[in-house]
Amino acid sequence: MKVKIGNYPTHRFYHNWLYRWFDYSPQQSIKVKIDKWDTWSMDHSLAHIILPMLKQLKETNHGYPADLTEAKWNDIMGEMIWAFEQKCKDDWQGDYYEYKSISKEEATDDTESLFGLKLVWEDREGQQAHQLRMTNGFKLFGKYYENLWD
Repeated sequence: MKVKIGNYPTHRFYHNWLYRWFDYSPQQSIKVKIDKWDTWSMDHSLAHIILPMLKQLKETNHGYPADLTEAKWNDIMGEMIWAFEQKCKDDWQGDYYEYKSISKEEATDDTESLFGLKLVWEDREGQQAHQLRMTNGFKLFGKYYENLWD
């Protein structure tokens, strides 16, 4: 994947007249090349692009949606950022499982025998709560998508 987005064109008050006179409308330069492998785990790939943009927007933001307070908008931005940080991790679920190495003789099923690992601890409720919080962050991203500008 390659994405190159140029700066917005300069716009001055007299440009409207010139653009109409010459039937011209300046466009922002945008070039996107998508390779076949870019869509394999598209949610993960896009998270690496979205996360730094959300962080920068939160740092430089000059406003918030009219139906929210500044504090609520900051909380929402924080939840979106947290969700995308988790998505960028290779294995956030690793905090909710613990395995130990075992020999083939200790294995009680084919999976343990194949991988040489035995599950000794898991926190399904914690993992589910974590996933629900991530899902909420992504829902907020969708809900406020058109408010992600500065």
